Amino acid sequence: MGTPLWPSYNVPLVALSYLISVSGSFIALIAARRIVGPGGRVNLYHAATAGLALGGIGVWAMHFIGMLALQLHVGVSYSMGETLISLVAAVVATAIALAYVAAAPRKKVRLLVAGFLLGMGVVVMHYLGMFGMRFGGFIAWSYPIIGLSMLIAVVVATVALWLAFNTRTLVIRALAACVMGGAVCSMHYTGMAAASFICTTANPQAIPKGLAVVSGLQLPGWVLMFTMSALFLLALDQFVRHTGESAS
Repeated sequence: MGTPLWPSYNVPLVALSYLISVSGSFIALIAARRIVGPGGRVNLYHAATAGLALGGIGVWAMHFIGMLALQLHVGVSYSMGETLISLVAAVVATAIALAYVAAAPRKKVRLLVAGFLLGMGVVVMHYLGMFGMRFGGFIAWSYPIIGLSMLIAVVVATVALWLAFNTRTLVIRALAACVMGGAVCSMHYTGMAAASFICTTANPQAIPKGLAVVSGLQLPGWVLMFTMSALFLLALDQFVRHTGESAS
């Protein structure tokens, strides 16, 4: 049957996952206000920017930093196929949901539909990322807790979309980003609570290898590199545009 593993969490890395989620959420809240341009047309560039900020950084990067915080004391690798697909799923779902709401932000039906879409995108991203995890054993799932994490994801996504179009000043958006980051983290760690890790190998420290499989020791470096680069470029872009709008 295997030996149950008793996971613990590295608190500084948990805090880092929250800060990354807040940072991505803040940029997304700023970009979301620019999705609908003059004449009511959806600006695909800003929709993609918000999707990358919230889905790619606020959700996806936060997820893998959260996974780094997980201490299982076994060798872990990740399949790049599932990892990259989960990134695309998070970004696309977020961009579509934000663009859909931006066209008519005061319509509750649009908010609810987009919230469901975005929430399910986060769920797919999270569990697909977990499915890509490789270690000497398997995961036993608690389906009631999975259901709870799905409910949290949809509620969180709906609140996030409401915040995106109902925040005005940068200070309020920063506070909203803190709320959004906490909500995203709550979904992630609830989803993690649904997983029981069972070790079935005689050498638990061995790192699984295979085609397009990256060691859990290497993946965090790639994720942090992606996160820092994306945060810098997106933040610079939004700052320049905000300065230009203020000057005009």
